Amino acid sequence: MPWSNQSGGGGPWGQRGGSGGGKSPWGSGGPQGNGNPPDLEDILRRSQDRLKDFIPGGSMGGRGLIILVLGVIAVWLLTGFYTVRPNEVGINMIFGKYTGTAGEGLRYNLPYPIGRVMKPNVTAQQRVEVGYRSTPTGQGRARDVLEESLMLTADENIVDIDFDAVWQINPARPQDYVFNLQNPEGTIKSVAESAMREVIGRRNIQAILTTEQASVAQEVRQIMQEALDAYGAGVLINVVQLQAAQPPADVRQAFFDVNAAQQDAVRVQNEAGAFASRVVPEARGEAARTVQQAEAYREQSVADATGQAARFRQVYEEYRKAPAVSRERIFLETMERVYGGVDKIIVDQNGQGVVPFLPLNQQTQRPQPQGNAANPQGATR
Repeated sequence: MPWSNQSGGGGPWGQRGGSGGGKSPWGSGGPQGNGNPPDLEDILRRSQDRLKDFIPGGSMGGRGLIILVLGVIAVWLLTGFYTVRPNEVGINMIFGKYTGTAGEGLRYNLPYPIGRVMKPNVTAQQRVEVGYRSTPTGQGRARDVLEESLMLTADENIVDIDFDAVWQINPARPQDYVFNLQNPEGTIKSVAESAMREVIGRRNIQAILTTEQASVAQEVRQIMQEALDAYGAGVLINVVQLQAAQPPADVRQAFFDVNAAQQDAVRVQNEAGAFASRVVPEARGEAARTVQQAEAYREQSVADATGQAARFRQVYEEYRKAPAVSRERIFLETMERVYGGVDKIIVDQNGQGVVPFLPLNQQTQRPQPQGNAANPQGATR
């Protein structure tokens, strides 16, 4: 070894401007001497003595050095073993280049600085908040972020939307998440806000506030997943949850008033429709009944007129055959019809006597008909 010679002039320093051979370049004396720097040769000699104790044979020959180097290499190689937990995926790299993934269990990769292993958690559910920030405990709302939550609808209204996006690393593509995303949370938040603005811009405010919140969340999740897949982000969007959907605070009360008025208008229209659906059928039924009665009266009148005309024609035919007999019979039938229902007193043509058809005392005692006392039915002049 170069430092094994401990004689005066054999060391590497030689005899440089000093007085005695074998002294250090700082002169004689050790650390406890006259305050000069420590003897470097003495330090190296002690280190060699300690190293000899670990080398078989007690010498620093070529064989011992090889064994030492091999031992150091073996220990270094053993440090390449690592464990992957069930919720992790091992990402192996050699000189910074991706070489593959490893599942759970005991795995191996070349150790640092040649190799490197990253083990992202692929089962953890993480949440991105858009439009608001929750408290540190996650149990309440700390503040609103209006620059994220105010969005324009298709009918040119403004709506205040607060929502969450729950995501995780894609277990099938964890290398994309590790190598392609520098700021995962910021990227996912930007994509979520952009997707929500796109979906809100295609809908009217009334539908957003009432019936289409579930469809809005589903469509936002789908757009986010497609965008992140196009970026090669290695992220799965599990669910999008709408926390609040309401008009801006400055016009919220006025919007509620307008909404209440619209609901009243719809209620009145519904009541009018119900009334019309009840009255119109009744009117139509009444009209149909009147028409049927008119048709029945027409048929009856036509039938009566037809019968009377037929009877007259028959009478006329008989009259043509025997006019005198027909006139007498018509006269008698008419008299019978006129006087058949009244009381009669028959007087002869000479007026000399009265032939009582009924006893006169009984005729005067007959009760008067009710309702026409001024002109009683009972005598014929």
